Amino acid sequence: MTAGLQSSLAAWKGVSTVSGQALSSLTRSTTLRERALVALRTAITTGQYRPGDHLGEVEIAERLSVSRGTVREALRHLQQEGLVTAGARGMLRVSQLTPTEVRELFQVREALEGLAVAQIIASPRRQDAAEALRGALAKLRDAFESGADLAAKVEADLGFHLRLCELSGNSILLRTWRQLEGPMRVVIMSAAGERRDVAMSATSHSPIADAIARGDAAAAQEILHRHMTSAIEQLGIGPEATPDTA
Repeated sequence: MTAGLQSSLAAWKGVSTVSGQALSSLTRSTTLRERALVALRTAITTGQYRPGDHLGEVEIAERLSVSRGTVREALRHLQQEGLVTAGARGMLRVSQLTPTEVRELFQVREALEGLAVAQIIASPRRQDAAEALRGALAKLRDAFESGADLAAKVEADLGFHLRLCELSGNSILLRTWRQLEGPMRVVIMSAAGERRDVAMSATSHSPIADAIARGDAAAAQEILHRHMTSAIEQLGIGPEATPDTA
């Protein structure tokens, strides 16, 4: 985990390695708490910290060369984002969603993105929006064809859905969707198997853009529903365990 957290900070800086001393060379406009926050968030959302992993203040503070208070503030912020959860005796861990919570997460996403689709289709700039979505599809396709790593594929996948919400022109919708982004990254990164790539492929997303271009709201909503349902299945989300089946 030491190397993973260090690489997260390195990735944020745009360099291949990082040391504690390197923190002092970062831009003054960014506070220590923000630096720690970015490094920790990246480590969680790229799967370097896995769901359920303990987040020790002392270890993290040493690796990032910051105070425990700074780490504590960053962790508190990540709690608000839903990426970190307090367990027994206040011990902080990476959030671990149950299958039921994952399904609920996708249901809320579907509702938000369905509203975005409806508002885009009702807009006079529908065709421009469809072209913008095809641009996001091109980035997604390139991520797969270039052999990019999983983090880059997830970024391109969620980038398409983020663009969809941006194009709605609804700032509250967009803000709400972004609150789901962190937990969604954790869910996708922690899923196993090649079937995950099927859910994220450009092929599974392009019908949404095509339906928007045609102005077919009913088809777009149905395609979006199938996409979300399929994503849950492809990610291997099973039913909630019960006392009889656990």
